[in-house]
Amino acid sequence: MQKIKSLMTRQGLRSPQESVHDLSPIESFRIPSKEDLRELHEEPTDPQAQQEIINSIEEVYFSNDSFDIVKYELERLPPVLSLQELEEYRDKLKQQQAAVSKKVADLILEKQPAYVQELERVTSLQSGLQLAAVICTNGRRHLNIAKEGFTQTSLGLLANQRKRQLLIGLLKSLRTIKTLQRTDVRLSEMLEEEDYPGAIQLCLECQKAASTFKHYSCISELNSKLQDTLEQIEEQLDVALSKICKNFDISHYTKVQQAYRLLGKTQTAMDQLHMHFTQAIHNTVFQVVLGYVELCAGNTDTKFQKLQYKDLCTHITSDSYIPCLTDLCKALWEVMLSYYRTMQWHGSHEQEEEAAAGSSVSDGSNVMGTEENSFDRSYVKKKLEHGLSRIWQDVQLKVKTYLLGTDLSNFKYDDFIFVLDVISRLMQVGEEFCGSKSEVLQESIRKQSVNYFKTYHRTRLEELRMFLENETWELCPVKSSFSILQLHEFKFLEQSRSPSVSPSKQPASAISPAVTLFEQYCNGGNPFEIQADSKDDETEDVLASNGYESDEQEKSAYQEYDSDSDVPEELKRDYVDEQTGDAPVKSVSRETLRSRKRSDYNLNKVNAPILTNTTLNVIRLVGKYMQMMNILKPIAFDVIHFMSQLFDYYLYAVYTFFGRNDTFESTGLGLSSSRLRTTLNRIQESLIDLEVSADATGTLTAAEERKEKVPSPHLSHLVVLTSGNSLYGLAERVVATESLVFLAEQFEFLQPHLDAVMPAAKKPFLQQFYSQTVSTASELRKPVYWIVAAKAIDYEQTLLLMANVKWDVKEIMSQHNIYVDALLKEFEEFNRRLNEVSKRVRIPLPVSNILWEHCIRLANRTLVEGYANVKKCSNEGRALMQLDFQQFLMKLEKLTDIRPIPDKEFVETYIKAYYLTENDMERWIKEHREYSTKQLTNLVNVCLGSHINKKARQKLLAAIDDMDRPKR
Repeated sequence: MQKIKSLMTRQGLRSPQESVHDLSPIESFRIPSKEDLRELHEEPTDPQAQQEIINSIEEVYFSNDSFDIVKYELERLPPVLSLQELEEYRDKLKQQQAAVSKKVADLILEKQPAYVQELERVTSLQSGLQLAAVICTNGRRHLNIAKEGFTQTSLGLLANQRKRQLLIGLLKSLRTIKTLQRTDVRLSEMLEEEDYPGAIQLCLECQKAASTFKHYSCISELNSKLQDTLEQIEEQLDVALSKICKNFDISHYTKVQQAYRLLGKTQTAMDQLHMHFTQAIHNTVFQVVLGYVELCAGNTDTKFQKLQYKDLCTHITSDSYIPCLTDLCKALWEVMLSYYRTMQWHGSHEQEEEAAAGSSVSDGSNVMGTEENSFDRSYVKKKLEHGLSRIWQDVQLKVKTYLLGTDLSNFKYDDFIFVLDVISRLMQVGEEFCGSKSEVLQESIRKQSVNYFKTYHRTRLEELRMFLENETWELCPVKSSFSILQLHEFKFLEQSRSPSVSPSKQPASAISPAVTLFEQYCNGGNPFEIQADSKDDETEDVLASNGYESDEQEKSAYQEYDSDSDVPEELKRDYVDEQTGDAPVKSVSRETLRSRKRSDYNLNKVNAPILTNTTLNVIRLVGKYMQMMNILKPIAFDVIHFMSQLFDYYLYAVYTFFGRNDTFESTGLGLSSSRLRTTLNRIQESLIDLEVSADATGTLTAAEERKEKVPSPHLSHLVVLTSGNSLYGLAERVVATESLVFLAEQFEFLQPHLDAVMPAAKKPFLQQFYSQTVSTASELRKPVYWIVAAKAIDYEQTLLLMANVKWDVKEIMSQHNIYVDALLKEFEEFNRRLNEVSKRVRIPLPVSNILWEHCIRLANRTLVEGYANVKKCSNEGRALMQLDFQQFLMKLEKLTDIRPIPDKEFVETYIKAYYLTENDMERWIKEHREYSTKQLTNLVNVCLGSHINKKARQKLLAAIDDMDRPKR
């Protein structure tokens, strides 16, 4: 087939399809001529036959233009060609082609008018397009002329102007960027000036500006730099906030708060502030204690900085303990004062902000901002109020750790009191700071105080025993104006007494509320600095020179006494006789004069207190105990109990030294009241270690109950109580008993102070101590001075002289018996020796009265005993007894001012009982139990034979025996 195609090509023959492709568009769509159409119509046509011919055409000829007819037909040729078949097949193809051509010609003829019309339209469109092309060409030519002449120049000017505006804006932006780039220098300067609000304001403005120029690449780096700077400012702001904790500065804190408000971190600032305060407390106490520890340790290699605070406190020495505690409290005060001033600042600014918020709300502006500020203020207020107790708790725990880190039991008293005073002041600070009762501090100081006080009290009791055993009971010379408030130990009472003035007596300025420590030291100073000053206060000089006042008035008093002592006895007696007759006129002035001249044996009217060095030491101890009790009220009961032991031991010692005498206790005169005996027994059982006193080799720790006891004291061998010339140690006895009475008076004076601090549950103990112990001090005078009265006058001699008197006389005698003069002489000698003793020691009026009372009682009882020894007596003898007794009374009243004479009725009633009848005497015997059985029996026996018979005698003796039986 390829050979046939190549042959056709060489002969210049082409396939019908290729012929068609070679025709021009005009030629391919050439309109058939009328002749061609006519030839087609002239051929005989049978439409049906023609249609059948068309239908017989294979469909492949209608497929597409790319169909190769020649190739298709050549491929269909049979392998063996037959000319006849080829011609027949060719004729068939021609018929088909003619049928198709005729069909096409019919269709063309049918569509020719439309075609012609459309062709005209195409021609007309072609002419229009050619005209449009000419118009466009002319327009373009004119536009080029306009562009070159006007438009290009004007638009160039506009473009240049726009470019200029852009460049101006760019220059402005560049200048702003340049300023932003240089902002870090200004920020550094502002931070150095501590202008935190200004720095933050500038930084925020820079950030806002940077966000405007964020489309520049250099700005992104600047933005991150500003963010870093802002964070750096926040860090410095936090450091500045921490400085507030130790030294509050209003302007500084105002700047810090303004800065945090600009950052919108007011609440965060408050949280940070409390954290800084907590850290400041820890760092402050650690640095203070560390400084003292390193100072005391010297150049040792111990790494104290690595120790915990609790362990560090154990390294504080006793010498540095108080200075360290003081500095510790000073430093903690600064922290709490800063917190107090911080709250003050927020309180004042809160009022200002609320006023500003009220005005803004009334204007109706920024309601959301006002609510947010109100919430912040509420948060800050609650946080600050909550922080009070939290900070005080931290302070308590730090001080507690320091307190318990050292054993204070071996401290000196003044040092320990100073520690208590510092802690008391610190607790006062805590109460004013947050209303706390400081339970943590109270418990820690209570532990130390109880531990210290037990040791201290035990030592003081031993010292008191030593003082008492070495006491010579000499008068300690003090001024007549002496008061315990003048002693250094009682200075604190004057401070506590001053507010006790009634409001009506206070000036108007004093009625105002007390100023708190924070108000007092808000602008400077430290409440813990005054402690050191208070220790240096000078104590008033309470001692008199040589035992006497130094002023001229007191000297003249001594001269008066000396001149009075030189007056002859006769003149004194005459003076007394004028004042004391049978019916003396007892005017007040005369009584007073008489008491001044005789009854009060004193040193020239100088009524200085009678006390010894030991008494003064006990008073000072009481003052020290009260200081501790006043500072630390939780151990008030323990302190008062120990104070009572001091008084108990002093009372017991005076009684043991001067008042114990079993011989005179059996007289039945009631020298020791039941209350005094009960008190002495209680003291002996609870305080006196009798086993130790009896057996010196015994150990104090043998029994638990003996640990708190003290051996019984022994009187110094220097004190002589057996000499008649000194009235058997009367001076020492007066000093001892009157010093005890003076001590009791001081306890009475201190009772309101003790009652004020004593717990309510323990007040019955205090009341019992005063009612059963303190009030019995004066009762000790009777047994003490009874011993002197019993030995000062020779009552046995009187009995012997009375035994030699004959009482059964038959006539009434006008002269008294000699035993009366002898007894009065004894009283005169007693009075003389009493005057001698009064030159050494002032003898108070109650003492002289008791001495005279004892002597007179003993004399009267001696007289009754002498009358009871009479075997025979007549009525005249009884009259003689009355004469003797009246003479004795008359002379005695000249020697003493005691009225009435003690036991006067005791003698007179016994003498007059001689005259009673049987029935009256029986009744009299039953009513007068004060007489002994011997005296009553003798009375009955003497009356026998005169007016009582034997039967009556037996009856009366039986009555006496019945009375005596219960006594046995």
